[in-house]
Amino acid sequence: MSGKLDLLQGTLDLLILRTLQWGPQHGHGIGQAIRSRSDDLLQVEHGSLYPALHRLRREGWIESEWGVTENNQRAKFYRLTATGKKQLAAEETRWKLFVKTMGRVLRSQE
Repeated sequence: MSGKLDLLQGTLDLLILRTLQWGPQHGHGIGQAIRSRSDDLLQVEHGSLYPALHRLRREGWIESEWGVTENNQRAKFYRLTATGKKQLAAEETRWKLFVKTMGRVLRSQE
């Protein structure tokens, strides 16, 4: 096993929305935050992250604007919208139900 975990389909949206709940962030920073908060177990590839950011923006869950990073680099910063906050709450509820259900199924196999 490589020590990394693959993301289940649909969890990337939740992770991005949750990361943006802590404040605006550029794409690379979002990926770094997810990796850091998962103790390096989750690594989001750019080929997955940026299409997800574009999709979340189309849904109206996040907005973006150009800014400058701490390294003085120009980057697009993303922030959570009011609709995105509602979606985050719904996604968290769904995730908790999923975890609870998986726990029940796994315990029944013992």
